[in-house]
Amino acid sequence: MSFTLEDLDRIVRTRAAASSDESYTAKLLARGVEKCAQKLGEEAVEAAIAAVTNNREELTSEAADVLYHLLVVLRAGGVGLEEVMAELEARTRQTGLEEKASRSRKTP
Repeated sequence: MSFTLEDLDRIVRTRAAASSDESYTAKLLARGVEKCAQKLGEEAVEAAIAAVTNNREELTSEAADVLYHLLVVLRAGGVGLEEVMAELEARTRQTGLEEKASRSRKTP
């Protein structure tokens, strides 16, 4: 059996409901969306650095951190993973270039 993003999301939800004395996730969420977003940004930068330095092991580790912190930010922002997945599914109905062009037509 394979571990999925939905599995991680379920763990984040469970740990978010725990005491902040027992859960890093709960502690992070208690500090607010700004702190959650800061942690996501830090992890994203670390992942980018690992990528450009061709450090496969570090990139794998940092990518895991990015996914975790993204789910925490989504939770802090009140956005469910299912909403993001629905958006991604909708976007796959057209090419990336078509999708990008449709967004620029919507922006004045």
